[in-house]
Amino acid sequence: MRILVTGGAGFIGSHYVRTMLSGGYPGFQDAAVTVLDKLTYAGNLANLAQVWSSPRLAFVQGDIADPALMGSLVPGHDAVINFAAETHVDRSISGAAPFVATNVAGVQVLLQACLDAGVGPVVQVSTDEVYGSIASGSWTEQAPLAPNSPYSAAKAGGDLIAGAYARTYGLDVRITRCCNNYGPYQYPEKVIPLFVTNLLDGEQVPLYGDGGNVRGWIHVEDHCRGIQLVLQRGRPGGTYHIDGNAELTNTELTAALLECCGAGWDMVTRVADRKGHDRRYSLDDSVLRAMGYAPGVPFRPGLEATVRWYADNRAWWEPLKRADAASAVAPASAVAPASAVAPAVTGRMP
Repeated sequence: MRILVTGGAGFIGSHYVRTMLSGGYPGFQDAAVTVLDKLTYAGNLANLAQVWSSPRLAFVQGDIADPALMGSLVPGHDAVINFAAETHVDRSISGAAPFVATNVAGVQVLLQACLDAGVGPVVQVSTDEVYGSIASGSWTEQAPLAPNSPYSAAKAGGDLIAGAYARTYGLDVRITRCCNNYGPYQYPEKVIPLFVTNLLDGEQVPLYGDGGNVRGWIHVEDHCRGIQLVLQRGRPGGTYHIDGNAELTNTELTAALLECCGAGWDMVTRVADRKGHDRRYSLDDSVLRAMGYAPGVPFRPGLEATVRWYADNRAWWEPLKRADAASAVAPASAVAPASAVAPAVTGRMP
């Protein structure tokens, strides 16, 4: 079996690839994996260092929105997992165009290539943010989409394109929607690695608004297991929620991170709330649980292990934060991309 993993050098995609090539998914121990990644600031070849020498790995640098590339790359694969996306809400507020280009147009180009080549299933990896905000209860897979940020609107657009390809053309597309992820190798712009790396360096951490915004949390390992279950047992055209085992306010999350890092509330700076900040997300994942899914990483031990990983892997994240700091004071053309300043990866270039 040959699996194409788009966005496979990013946080979640690389975890999936490492697990796949390490034999972590029963029945797929011999699967070959092609990773396609554009290597934007969040794509990092160092994330694949553990499996870089695997004879079952091939890597291609490129964009899912490139029709010629996708038309030549997709044929010969048996399944596609689409992790490729622009994902940071704050960046989408500053500039929405890259989000629409990748999360909407890129999805269409990828799906068309799959349709033309007769390749499926395709798993479209999405987010709970497409639903907007929910005051109480939890969304089922039938809830209407009501995104509020440019990021979530773009992801919703990609999901709608995926649904259209399933219904109009009969392409085997399956959509997963997940809550907030955490774990090793997450780019340090996201809240958990940002707070941890700042605290490790003795720097303040920013808490939005009143800290009352609520999010569900899942370890990246559990998210990827849910995706694999959908790949193996999901139905064509189906949508599946993947949830964790913790739902916390941002204040509660901050308290947990301060405790894990041995820091006090004097390290917290209150900042103005994010524009269009959704108050609460919550997923009902009973459909996937009925298929045998359950999160296996308890939140507090998982969080503590994540903090230890960042403490032990400064060589991974310090260059990324330096590049971000440099880009804030220099023209984009004068700053090397994150992938270029990340730790070098040794091994074969597939």
